[in-house]
Amino acid sequence: MAQPLTLNGACHCGQVRFRVTLAEGLSTARRCNCSFCRMRGAVALTARAGDIVFIEGEDRLSRYQFHTRVAEHYFCPTCGIYTHHRRRSNPNEYGVNAACLEGLSPFDFAEVPVYDGVTHPNDGPQQPGYEIAGVLSYEARPKPKPGGWASRRPGDR
Repeated sequence: MAQPLTLNGACHCGQVRFRVTLAEGLSTARRCNCSFCRMRGAVALTARAGDIVFIEGEDRLSRYQFHTRVAEHYFCPTCGIYTHHRRRSNPNEYGVNAACLEGLSPFDFAEVPVYDGVTHPNDGPQQPGYEIAGVLSYEARPKPKPGGWASRRPGDR
């Protein structure tokens, strides 16, 4: 089992700041393919209810709900960054935007499972294996050498 990990987090403009404990560390990284998450495109990490402590700006957060209105998605109204959401599948859990956490990037995860939010487990009988719709993978490319393509200006040939 992964070790708990406590990290600081913030939105892009810094008006919302928080500290979160991830009980299972980084092992819970995932995405979802529901209509909202497809457009949002964030990698979320799992935190239990009560494991997010706001340092600043909790009162500034905007909340968005749709469909069953069980899940609650939170955003900074100034910069628009999604910081976290209360899960529909388990309202005692939060999904926390990995990109908002200090020292992390969604590109730090080589593979991220994508959960099937289109066929949500709370919507009725499911087929075996419905939970995972697919896997997103990221492979970093080597950085170009000095004088390579990255140092050329547009129009240079």
